[in-house]
Amino acid sequence: MKRALWIVLGLLVIGLTAWQLMPLARDWFPQAAQKISGPKPDPATYLTLSGDLEKRRAAMEKRHRAARTEKDRAVIEDEARADLEKTLPAMMRCWLGTPWDFNGTAPGPGQGKIACGYFVSTVLRDAGFRVDRYKLAQQASEHILQTFVDRKAFHLSAGKPYETFVSSVSKVEPGICLVGLDSHVGFLINDAQGFRMVHSSGSAPWCVVDENRNEAGVLQRSSYRLVGNLTADCALIRKWLRAEPLKVQTQPVKPGPASPARAGR
Repeated sequence: MKRALWIVLGLLVIGLTAWQLMPLARDWFPQAAQKISGPKPDPATYLTLSGDLEKRRAAMEKRHRAARTEKDRAVIEDEARADLEKTLPAMMRCWLGTPWDFNGTAPGPGQGKIACGYFVSTVLRDAGFRVDRYKLAQQASEHILQTFVDRKAFHLSAGKPYETFVSSVSKVEPGICLVGLDSHVGFLINDAQGFRMVHSSGSAPWCVVDENRNEAGVLQRSSYRLVGNLTADCALIRKWLRAEPLKVQTQPVKPGPASPARAGR
């Protein structure tokens, strides 16, 4: 009888200890596996990409301000768009493997943990968009998108099957997009090959990831998907070129005239 009692007490102690260690295990095991097998953050390349992009932006701004005709300015805006569409994905991928945390505010790749909103706001700030990364990151995903893109240009998919969303995104103009979900935000890189989602994931492997349409579980599970194309918005490209401050939206904004998107892009 005493032996059985000791066995029960021992099992209770083991169970209590395991329960107390569960939060640590949840954090440690995914991050340990990621460190062993996954991509590593690349802060050095990130700083180089950001610095070089800013130099090119400043040079294009001078040309844009000196341009005499709308046609000449449009050529420079197309050049700026192409530069962003090439450089932004490279900057995002420098963050791959950076651990996620709901309250993470890491200032750069591998420099701590990062929440989904802070990942988006930090990459865009470091790409030259004049925005308060702290205030932006704390907004609902819809308000984050509205800070950059007019609501008239949004693509909304609510309560629809994932394959319907995938099909509709294939009709969206190629570019670098923001995607807002029920309680998440990230980037969509949309091109002729389809789309990829780059985001700080609050599910396995609990870090910044680059996922194709079949791997993006958080996108599949969400019943609300809002897409805004950053690089297809001419007004936003001009603001970026001229280093104009962007006002962070903290409440719904009535849609204004849609920004024209030039053909051939």
